[in-house]
Amino acid sequence: MVSSYDIIGSKEKAVAIVEVPEELKKKEKEIAKKILSEHKNVKTVLKKITERTGVYRKRGYKFLLGEKNTEVTHLEYRCKYKLDPKKVYFSIREGTERSRLAKQVKKNETIMLMFAGICPHGILISKIKPSVKIIAIEINPDAFRYMKENIRLNRMSDKIIPVLGNVKKESKKWYDRCDRIIMPLPKTAKKYLKHAFLSLKEEGGIIHFYQITSEKDLFSEPIELLKEHAKKFERKIRVLRKRKVLPYGPRKWKVCIDCLVK
Repeated sequence: MVSSYDIIGSKEKAVAIVEVPEELKKKEKEIAKKILSEHKNVKTVLKKITERTGVYRKRGYKFLLGEKNTEVTHLEYRCKYKLDPKKVYFSIREGTERSRLAKQVKKNETIMLMFAGICPHGILISKIKPSVKIIAIEINPDAFRYMKENIRLNRMSDKIIPVLGNVKKESKKWYDRCDRIIMPLPKTAKKYLKHAFLSLKEEGGIIHFYQITSEKDLFSEPIELLKEHAKKFERKIRVLRKRKVLPYGPRKWKVCIDCLVK
């Protein structure tokens, strides 16, 4: 039995991304045929073969069956996201978390979205709170191209500023100007905490900090990292929420700390 699979796309065209256990490897084509027969909108089946790696956060896939063209338009919370899962990072499993964050945003905020990808966080926030301004920074050229297309598709050009480049360099243009920082890159976000604190306004704001942690102690390390940086910048913090987002391998979790910086 297949452990799990995700379907990314729409009623017209979708891609299924499947995890095939080693003991079922010889049956992967049969599994792909079954998925295609059960979901008429699924045109391609891809098998995960690596974790997300590299600066561009891309996963390795093996083509199993269907069409070679894997570009789709995914629908989520009345937003449209065009993407190719072979070229960019996008997780349908994080839709609930994106919605949770969007609901916390206040009117007229200036938000820095680090590691923005194809911009699902930014587009959903702008849909819910039209008065915001979002600086969306992404280093992957393919993801940046899709981000610009998605901003256009969702009519958010007056609300989202797409920026291509490294967060460490590009965030400097927005130091002291942001009310909220979103850092949805759990493996390496801690390397960018300095820039998150520097980007907040003098009066402070909110940081949403993601990290991969052990289930033995989910929250101590990310909270300690936030405290250390607050001390460096002579700030005070208050943890608003601690949340398990998604499992990330055996006994590991992606967690989020919503932190008020004063």
